[in-house]
Amino acid sequence: MEHTEPSPFEISNDQLDLLERLSNAVAVSGDEREVRAIVLEEIQPFADEVRVDALGNVLAVRHAQGENPLRVMLAAHMDEVGFILVEEEEGGWYRFEVVGGIDPRVLVGKPVLVGKEHLPGVIGTRPIHLTTPDERKNALTVEQLRIDLGNENGKKVKTGERAGFATRFRQAGPSLVGKALDDRLGVAALIELIKNPPPNVELQAAFTVQEEIGLRGAGVAAYAFNPDVAIAVDATPANDLPAWDGEENTRYNTRLGGGPAIYVADAATLSDPRLIRHLIRTAEEMGIPYQIRQPGGGGTDAGAIHKQREGIPVVSVSVPVRYAHTPALQARLLDWENTLSLLYHGLERLSPQLFSEDR
Repeated sequence: MEHTEPSPFEISNDQLDLLERLSNAVAVSGDEREVRAIVLEEIQPFADEVRVDALGNVLAVRHAQGENPLRVMLAAHMDEVGFILVEEEEGGWYRFEVVGGIDPRVLVGKPVLVGKEHLPGVIGTRPIHLTTPDERKNALTVEQLRIDLGNENGKKVKTGERAGFATRFRQAGPSLVGKALDDRLGVAALIELIKNPPPNVELQAAFTVQEEIGLRGAGVAAYAFNPDVAIAVDATPANDLPAWDGEENTRYNTRLGGGPAIYVADAATLSDPRLIRHLIRTAEEMGIPYQIRQPGGGGTDAGAIHKQREGIPVVSVSVPVRYAHTPALQARLLDWENTLSLLYHGLERLSPQLFSEDR
């Protein structure tokens, strides 16, 4: 059963428009410039400090109103999974490699946008009419696929350029559909918190690069900020589709409509127990629906953040999404709203005394 309670923060049309711009931008790991430009445009009128570091992270600060505040780092990654051109072939075809974790089974026939000019291409292979029954038994590999740009556009790009899925963002009833909602939902949330920060903390917002290929930007950002505590804001797979036997899948407890997912553990991080308890208390006292992300694989920027300097207490909070790392992700508007609410009120209630508790 999905929660339908109104969020303490109602997402406006302006925020949806911003998410649409962020989702439609192409920012495959290592070439995050399109999203970085949007972030800088949005936050520069509000942040007290803004800089872009050597890797391309955007590091922004909103100062607290009181003395000796906690320095709290929030991280959301700007990059997305996609492709890199590796070899030109005759006729505007390009061999490519995937950037980040993409299942080759979702690629055949998908439209893509290539290079700075967003040249239209398609991931092509032989149609079913020209394959043998034996060939159809096996999933295609990336090596068997090509990005087809056509003769004319093929001459306008070079090997090394990135390509991303061409999916356009849309709202479908209570759902949001688009590419790269992992993690443009988090990026949009951090922008909102920079604009409307809780006054009691020194807010250090890191819009990070290269998360999808090894959490690279977050480690650099955390070293630079040297925060007292950090929260990674991301998207997490909602494994709530029907099971193979036709029954509802209840074996994984992160679901659309269940509210923000608080991490206990993933493949890269054991979250700080004090922060887990704090977020749960906040959610329950404020009436914000939440769910505990089932420990397992995957990871967020928290995996790199918590190992910097002398160690940094960290937790991850994610918006649940379906179809992660595919051309079209799906999320619920209320889950995004409630994630923003939990982050704001969690920060608002955060105090140094929390860390005097035993872990």
